[in-house]
Amino acid sequence: MLLTTWQYERLDGLQQFSVVMFNGLRVDLILSGMLLAPLVLLVPLLAHKFSWLLWQRIITIWAVLTVAIIVFMELASPTFIIEYGQRPNRLFIEYLKYPREVMSMLWEGYRLTLVGGVLITAAVAYGIFRLSRSWLVQKQPGWAYWKTLLCWPLMVLVTVVMIRSSFDHRPANPSSFAITPDPLVNDLMLNSAWSVYFAIYNLKHEEESNEVYGELSHEQILAEVHEEKPELIVDAMADPPIVNPQHATKQRKKPLNLVLILEESLSADYVKTLGGSGATPQLDKLSEQGWWFENLYATGTRSVRGIEAVISGFLPTRARSVVKLSLSQQNFFTIASLLENNGYLTEFIYGGQAHFDNMASFFMGNGFQHIIDREHFDKPVFEGSWGVSDEDVFNKLHDRLQRHHATGQPFFSFAFTSSNHSPYEFPDGRIEINGEKQTPENAVRYADYALGQFFEKAQRSEYWQDTIFLVVADHHNRVEGENLVPIEKYHIPGLILGADIEPRRLSTIASQIDLPTTVLSMMGISSSHPMIGRDLTLAEEQQKAGRAFMQYDDYFAKMTGEEVVILRPEATPLLGRYDHTSQQLHMRGSAESEPYETALAHALLPGWLYRCRCYHVPSGNVKFTQSEAMNLSVMPTPVLHERQEEIPGTGIVQ
Repeated sequence: MLLTTWQYERLDGLQQFSVVMFNGLRVDLILSGMLLAPLVLLVPLLAHKFSWLLWQRIITIWAVLTVAIIVFMELASPTFIIEYGQRPNRLFIEYLKYPREVMSMLWEGYRLTLVGGVLITAAVAYGIFRLSRSWLVQKQPGWAYWKTLLCWPLMVLVTVVMIRSSFDHRPANPSSFAITPDPLVNDLMLNSAWSVYFAIYNLKHEEESNEVYGELSHEQILAEVHEEKPELIVDAMADPPIVNPQHATKQRKKPLNLVLILEESLSADYVKTLGGSGATPQLDKLSEQGWWFENLYATGTRSVRGIEAVISGFLPTRARSVVKLSLSQQNFFTIASLLENNGYLTEFIYGGQAHFDNMASFFMGNGFQHIIDREHFDKPVFEGSWGVSDEDVFNKLHDRLQRHHATGQPFFSFAFTSSNHSPYEFPDGRIEINGEKQTPENAVRYADYALGQFFEKAQRSEYWQDTIFLVVADHHNRVEGENLVPIEKYHIPGLILGADIEPRRLSTIASQIDLPTTVLSMMGISSSHPMIGRDLTLAEEQQKAGRAFMQYDDYFAKMTGEEVVILRPEATPLLGRYDHTSQQLHMRGSAESEPYETALAHALLPGWLYRCRCYHVPSGNVKFTQSEAMNLSVMPTPVLHERQEEIPGTGIVQ
């Protein structure tokens, strides 16, 4: 009730308010049934006079613990919604794996909320215990055991009905309450404890996570992907099943070095040349010196999602990023492994602990030879919750690039910044502070300052003429909005400069997965690899409307020009049109009447490639020709899961 009242402006009047309240009651009953189920099952065994004292204590402990968890999760929800635009979910669970970083962030940025939440939770738990004391003094059951046994089947039935909350063959789940185009409104119907429970439950099934969107055979997937990118060599029986025989458009006697700078949470909202607030004067100036992407979109909402896209060219899924999954820790394609095979020195530079999000394991198992993290920075300029400042990272990067250049060995350096991460800590005296210091806008200004300082030194260095630089954001700092998929929050800056790169502005829609293929071509490296990203150095690619892929919680979106297909779990896909000027997504309804197989194929492809462990560079020569591989018949319409009904008043079929 309180959360819905707080977000009332997101609702479409009192009618939608009543819908949220009704469904919220359903979810509360589901959670209550789940918490009561263990006790109900134990009733025949313990609810009699011989074990009455034990039964009393089990119920009391269970009540105190479960109520405390529910209260704590609801108290944590407002802050989580402010930060991420959703109730606590999978991200909440993933952060628990890194207590040092997370506790430091909470203490610095959310101290009052944290302390207040713990105190209120403790007070409620104590109150529940006090209330139970009057019952604990009861020495015998209140009624006969035979009556308990007679009532027990009814108790079980009521509990099952509460948990299922549906008489369909499939019980209710979070997607059952996705009944409006606004994801936060849908989240308001849930409760946070149930949302987190489902996040934990889904971790067991994440390898098949995208299969909830529909079904296609492997041949169908390849046919759809090949139709959009005909130069691919595909064969469902080969390993790998997709090979991109990419020929560099820039022929060089000696390929260039590569420096990839991944900027934490640097969204288009702050970049003046992209219509933002103008908090990045250094980046705006640099945008005039290289290839500037005016319509570049992130694939997800987490740093590891950006990493898998720009390092591996890998499409997003509902599962965790491949950076964290077990089957991708070795023999998984990265541009580092490709460049290592071409004689490059490869390294990762990060100001925090490289074990965070499993980055160190993934990188060391897939082509990175060296990792420089917090322990390698002596006397840093500044250290915050997430590690040393961006200045320290760039100082280390500049020093290492000078040394690499002196050896004559080609190099690939990947630097990842973190100053623009909540709680937004950075050194004093660098920028003019607007209002309170630790805000996203001021952190962006500092990140931009540090970036500008680095490029001033880099452009005067000897390595500049032999090196290409890719600067790109990992994701937006807060991905939330009133659209079913907040596409405007996936818009990020991207820039390629250095060496002999001539200034150019690219207006075609581009995805993060297009960046590694493009920079390889600009470096002068021809190779066969499994990436399906576009090579934007090709003139014909620059003339296309382009496409981008976005994973938002349980939704997968493919945007081609203005047309958007949104895939939803166990429901019919939706069609929409995205107005790039107004940044509004206008839904058109169900995708039943128009083709959506290409979007579905791209959603299913990464899960298949991950499970078969066949996302890697082909060994030896490819033994089939493109024409042979594409001798495929016309495929039937994909199979969709059930539940196709119109949501009243929305024009959306689910």
